[in-house]
Amino acid sequence: MTSAAPQESSNPADALPKSWDPSAVEEQLYEGWVAAGYFEADATSDKPGYSIVLPPPNVTGSLHMGHALDHTLMDALTRRKRMQGFEVLWLPGMDHAGIATQTIVEKQLAADGVTKADLGREAFIEKVWDWKRESGGMIQGQMRRIGDGVDWSRDRFTMDEGLSRAVQTIFKRMYDDGLIYRAERLVNWSPVLQTAISDIEVKFEEVEGELVSLRYGSLSDDEPHVIVATTRVETMLGDTAVAVHPEDERYKHLVGTTLEHPFTGRAIPIIADDYVDPEFGTGAVKITPAHDPNDFEMGLRHNLPMPTIMDKTGKIADTGTQFDGMDRFEARVKVREALAEQGRVVAEKRPYLHSVGHSERSGETIEPRLSMQWWVKVDGLAKAAGDAVRGGETTIHPASQEPRWFAWVDHMHDWCISRQLWWGHRIPIWYGPNGEVQCFGPDETAPEGWEQDPDVLDTWFSSGLWPFSTMGWPEKTPELEKFYPTSVLVTGYDILFFWVARMMMFGTYVAGDDAVSDAKVPFKDLFLHGLVRDQFGKKMSKSRGNGIDPLDWVDRFGADALRFTLARGANPGSDLAVGEDHAQSSRNFANKLFNATKFALMNGAVVADLPDRASLTDADRWILDRLEQVRAEVDEAFERFEFSKACEALYHFAWDEVCDWYLELAKPQLAEGSVHAEGTKAVLGTVLDALLRLLHPVIPFVTETLWKVLTGGESVVVASWPQATDVPTDADSARRVADLQKLVTEIRRFRSDQGLKPSQKVAARLSEIETADLTAQVEAVSSLARLTAPGDDFRATASIEVRLTLATVTVELDTSGTVDVAAERKRLEKDLAVAEKELAGTTGKLGNEAFLAKAPDAVVDKIRGRQQVAQEEIARITARLAELGQA
Repeated sequence: MTSAAPQESSNPADALPKSWDPSAVEEQLYEGWVAAGYFEADATSDKPGYSIVLPPPNVTGSLHMGHALDHTLMDALTRRKRMQGFEVLWLPGMDHAGIATQTIVEKQLAADGVTKADLGREAFIEKVWDWKRESGGMIQGQMRRIGDGVDWSRDRFTMDEGLSRAVQTIFKRMYDDGLIYRAERLVNWSPVLQTAISDIEVKFEEVEGELVSLRYGSLSDDEPHVIVATTRVETMLGDTAVAVHPEDERYKHLVGTTLEHPFTGRAIPIIADDYVDPEFGTGAVKITPAHDPNDFEMGLRHNLPMPTIMDKTGKIADTGTQFDGMDRFEARVKVREALAEQGRVVAEKRPYLHSVGHSERSGETIEPRLSMQWWVKVDGLAKAAGDAVRGGETTIHPASQEPRWFAWVDHMHDWCISRQLWWGHRIPIWYGPNGEVQCFGPDETAPEGWEQDPDVLDTWFSSGLWPFSTMGWPEKTPELEKFYPTSVLVTGYDILFFWVARMMMFGTYVAGDDAVSDAKVPFKDLFLHGLVRDQFGKKMSKSRGNGIDPLDWVDRFGADALRFTLARGANPGSDLAVGEDHAQSSRNFANKLFNATKFALMNGAVVADLPDRASLTDADRWILDRLEQVRAEVDEAFERFEFSKACEALYHFAWDEVCDWYLELAKPQLAEGSVHAEGTKAVLGTVLDALLRLLHPVIPFVTETLWKVLTGGESVVVASWPQATDVPTDADSARRVADLQKLVTEIRRFRSDQGLKPSQKVAARLSEIETADLTAQVEAVSSLARLTAPGDDFRATASIEVRLTLATVTVELDTSGTVDVAAERKRLEKDLAVAEKELAGTTGKLGNEAFLAKAPDAVVDKIRGRQQVAQEEIARITARLAELGQA
């Protein structure tokens, strides 16, 4: 005897799992999208182009919350545009991260007792490439985990052959145009890394140091002298002047004279400069041009000598004093002690809290140091970058960030582009045996015997070319023709100046050449989001221990929950605070969406042509109209980069209106035998179809799972974006549904006040229903408010009046026998005690004059609000207790 074959289910809901489990489907869904080629861009397509280049993360990095926010917003934009019919290119890649990568490889070598010098330059660079191939790029796997819809076939690396060609080409053009030059200037110097570093790699920290006031000139108060103060007393070895304000009467007689340096015997002139603040300290400042940026500028103005007193490792050198060979921090102590022995230390303040720059990579104190470096002359380039925003070629979102942009580009200093590293784009300058200096492009070869400059370029130089170098520039390519300038750059406001400004300078510089034709800028829109902070608004950092690993949230809550949490908090230019509660809420939202769609499928929801609107119920017409209103709101928000607004609109529509109201209103309409069943099934299918498509850009995994089962379509990734319906809004249906919602809400609240359980049915009589134009809604009101028709023995024991649009409806309830009076009285008395305690506490605070004098207005207003709520609660409970006494 054989068993019968299992029957195939006819209900699409059975194709869904019992509950939503992101971990069971996300990887399979993502790899399926990649395999299907959904994210690959066709530069020959007839569709309009839309492009975003991914801000290239460091090859050494891993995904942090800032990345996760960046990627979520870019993915949402590109997914929506793809659904709107655009040919979308979201181009991924990584930055070679010169200092960070070289540091990692050097540490690995050191563990084996080997230095880069032992290997030599070429062998060391090969070691770095080996590391990159084996260990670099962990972030790519993490990008797949969160659902990044990037075109992996176009993945780029800043040291790729094509990008290297772009770097060499633009360097030569700028060098030949006189925009790149070599000069001795002050830089941020890292004694540990032994290289200049960029401003973004310097982190300022408050540290405890010492403030030493020292005396130049005579030790006698009656003879010429000045007193200056410094937190870096060792730099006095490089002092070449003392400056005072030209109008300072205390020092006018000394200006133009000289004082002898205590250790070198050098003549130290006293100069007058408007930079000096006569109200600060003694009004006299020591000038060390080779080791302080402000002193350097003053040194240029006054043509002062600029002796460098430290070598590349931070040791005192070439001063001709007993301090030569000492580490700078040892010298700080020894110089102070020697000055004290001479009687020149007037005062010492220890500890003295002040801000000091530290290397982000190696952690040591940065040393401002005069050094021969390569520079970009930025005046014209920065002006072009500013004019591009002023002229509207690039629009900054939010506009409130524009002043910061102009403040930066309108006052930009020349850019130091050389680094004393081996890993990176080597500067294409060659030196001949007879002192010749020449720049060679990518198709040129230096003569035999010439030596190339040993330095490499700042990482920001190559990443500044990213929008067009990744598409084949300097060659004219289909990608540049189709996708350049890029549509939008999404990044945090914190790197507005370091990266964005570089891209704008380079983009405006190459504007009009054959490869980029009419493109004037690298991107048309610049969207600047804020920083991700913890739930208390604190900046995430390792030292605070409040960092959140986005992959941890993916593991625990799903990628959709991570993405929705971040997008829901993303307002243009504003920081967002996130915590685990937010992620749990987003996971609950995905679950709610899953359960609602499954319920709809179980009840026959279909994606089909809608019947004539006249045959639909008020609830059906209302939810269709709300869908159209939300669609328009979401579209407007996306176009304005208001992700938070779009997510909030979708969240509340899905949860509050579709799930909490429409599904409940639809239940009797879907019942067997209902004349509205077929229409409601089509409406329900239509609403969920559009809702899932609207949500897909932000939460792609759950929407893909549900949409495919609901519609039978190939993938929501390539589905069309919901379009306007042009159907007039039914104001009467909207009014009736709004009145129904108010009536049900008030009845539910009243039932709760009466001590009725939510599931408990109670007889009720409703008056003025016809006048309120709610006759057709009585069945729904009764179902949602758990009311039954009054019988012959109906006795109204409680009543409530609800003011609606057209009339006031009276609801009378027969609660006799439905309430445990003793239990209800006990509950109410407990609530009354809580309310009375709250009233006493708030009244006490508001009666405290000392508190009111110190507390902010907002705090006082909040306490007054709590006092009023307590008063109202006491009145309500007292009245209810009185009613129970009469029952």
